[in-house]
Amino acid sequence: MMPLSIFSIDLLNGNVLLLLCSILMFVAIMVTKLGTRFGVPSLLLFLLLGMLAGSDGLGVHFEDYEGAEAIGHFAMTIILLTAGLETSLKETKPVLWQGSILSTLGVLLTVILTGLFIYFVLGKTMEMSMLVCFLMAAVMGSTDSASVFSILRGKKMNLRENLGPMLELESGSNDPMAYTLTIIIVMMITGEGIQSATSAGLVGQALLVLLLQIVVGVAVGFAVGFAAKWLLNKVKLPGFALTAILILSVAFFANSIASLLKGNGLLALYISAIIIGNEAKLKQRKEILTFMDGLTWLMQLVMFLVLGLLARPSQMPPVLLPAILIGLFMMFVARPASVFLSLLPFRKLSGRAKLLTSWVGLKGAGPILFALYPVVEGVNGADDIFNIVFIITLFSLAFQGTTLGSFAKMLRLCYEDTPKVETFGMEIPDEMGMLRDHIVTEEDLTGGATLRDLHLPHGIRVMMVRRDGKFLVPHGSMPLQVGDNLVIIMGDSDDD
Repeated sequence: MMPLSIFSIDLLNGNVLLLLCSILMFVAIMVTKLGTRFGVPSLLLFLLLGMLAGSDGLGVHFEDYEGAEAIGHFAMTIILLTAGLETSLKETKPVLWQGSILSTLGVLLTVILTGLFIYFVLGKTMEMSMLVCFLMAAVMGSTDSASVFSILRGKKMNLRENLGPMLELESGSNDPMAYTLTIIIVMMITGEGIQSATSAGLVGQALLVLLLQIVVGVAVGFAVGFAAKWLLNKVKLPGFALTAILILSVAFFANSIASLLKGNGLLALYISAIIIGNEAKLKQRKEILTFMDGLTWLMQLVMFLVLGLLARPSQMPPVLLPAILIGLFMMFVARPASVFLSLLPFRKLSGRAKLLTSWVGLKGAGPILFALYPVVEGVNGADDIFNIVFIITLFSLAFQGTTLGSFAKMLRLCYEDTPKVETFGMEIPDEMGMLRDHIVTEEDLTGGATLRDLHLPHGIRVMMVRRDGKFLVPHGSMPLQVGDNLVIIMGDSDDD
């Protein structure tokens, strides 16, 4: 079949391009329904569909790496904006340090361990220098926010020990470390701007770039976030659609300004979105979030389809075995070691919680987008890096993504999706939420004996406690006992 170039006007006019996009999007939505039935992550299916439609499949030829990088960055802006708007500061504050350490020190440890493994085990076989080995590790150093948000929220996983907010905070804020390391190593390989730098100078330059990325990103995020809060509280727009579009413009502004100031744009927009979602008095909040959620699904679909189109399965067999070995090492050695070392000071977090955190080292669009940077910069061996990262992403989504829910249940770290209902004669309208009951176990009380110590997920509230046939009105400092029957409501929460 003759390959078709999506961006070639000679081969495709606008109508044909629109037809092709509509077919791909329709099929993607249909396979999402199939994937939900069998527990397969939708993002994995989007990637596979893109590969099927690509030059090695149906023949759609697409090799615009710079264009794909731009599309991916735009999509990540929408995805992180929605995630920030839906993040509750009340739930995030207790795990702020844990998430921040995982997104910085955790990423650095993962890159160091993985880079050493690639160099000493595979470096000679693959004829890769130490810098290229560490470049590959840096590209894959972070967990992918799109994958984590999609799987945790798509499966409606209500995790114990406040793990949900911690994992989302980590995945939403760990890109600066991985991206900065990628940029610095590419500069070292290409010799750009560091020809006369000493070893100490290289370390200093790396620290300066990293510090600038984080500090500028955080500063711009807070400044734009609070300015947007003031604006949204003062300006009343007709309907929720215009308000949602205004928030979109704020996100683009925060991203662009931070990037122009040499900071991390994604971190800036994520922080500004959290401030808007928690501080601004948004009318029709539910409608705005529904609008943003639909836009996020569209961006995820487009981004993963485009990245799938870039893949060349015919070029992957030579690097398949090394990719699987690296993927297994990251899953079972590098990620667990970095998590347990990073969270060592937090003794209240159980070993089971740290083990589940280790398993949520999901790869996705982020690592693939980072892998495009060496290709665009013309780094020797960049094509192999891209293919290896792509295989590891497929492996991670297929293996970790499909087993995350069952693994959390096996560790007894999530609330049952369909527990037996005992509402004691109480009724509640369906649109307000679902009533469920929960029997307090010894595991529930490991972090403390009061109701507050349970760290219930966002959208879950205890309405009543039944003990020895009596009904007790709950409060935060109420001491709980094993066997207490909690009547809880599960639904949307609009806490400020």
